[in-house]
Amino acid sequence: MKTIRHPEIRTVLCVALLTVVAGCAEKGAVTRPESPAAQAPALQTVAEPAEADAILMRMAEFLAKSLRFSVNLRTSYDTVQESGQKIEFGETRKVTVSRPDGLRVEAEHSDGERHVVLYDGKDITVFNPSQNVYAQASKPGGIDEAVMYFLKDLSMRLPLAILLVSRFPDELKRRTQSLDYVERTEIYGVPAHHLAGRTETVDYQVWITEGAQPLPLRVVLTYKDAEGQPQFRAQFADWNFSPEIQDSQFAFTPPEGARKISFLAQLPQIALQRGAAQEQTGGQK
Repeated sequence: MKTIRHPEIRTVLCVALLTVVAGCAEKGAVTRPESPAAQAPALQTVAEPAEADAILMRMAEFLAKSLRFSVNLRTSYDTVQESGQKIEFGETRKVTVSRPDGLRVEAEHSDGERHVVLYDGKDITVFNPSQNVYAQASKPGGIDEAVMYFLKDLSMRLPLAILLVSRFPDELKRRTQSLDYVERTEIYGVPAHHLAGRTETVDYQVWITEGAQPLPLRVVLTYKDAEGQPQFRAQFADWNFSPEIQDSQFAFTPPEGARKISFLAQLPQIALQRGAAQEQTGGQK
């Protein structure tokens, strides 16, 4: 069987949370079936939408206001094959944030390929150590500006990137259409709130810790308009809000023999610039 990863689906994942979670426009109840041993066929209802809104916004505001943190993620996503079968691929990531202008994301795919995304307040760099190549683009300003430029202008993927920006709460309010409180539960042995919501194109679930630090522990996204309704899943671990950080962690020094390439989205502009330069010189080389 020829397995297809579908790079276009992987690109979509980078902006997944732009269409996910927070303040809701409509409120409903979550229903679940009774135990199979139950005699009555009725459905049990659990509905605490006001609390769901408050929990979700506390989480978003806590992350948006955190000046520095690091976290490890284990993610997986479905790709629908031509046969209709779903195949799961995965990644591990370590994210380090130092506001206003330090960002480092180290990733390893399930096939062993690695890459690093760096931002130092001036340049965005993506380095692939497996091939010893890197691409770099100038974007002064800060993490918020760099992340949106990376996603929209460079058309690159950065899963759950919206968690990294300071306008996280506003984006969540704007995107979410409905939100429900599913249940109080435990995940990885930690007391947590399980919430479920909907946007125009994505259904999502999120598990958020109780207590003074309302942190996401797990996220599940379902792309309901995509063929086969593939899912994206992320598990968060080792949250640290006082990590030891050095400025050198965000700067990039090309290793020996590294080759600089262009971002794919930059190629049309580069071609136009070269064409204009040739016109100005009469086509001489």
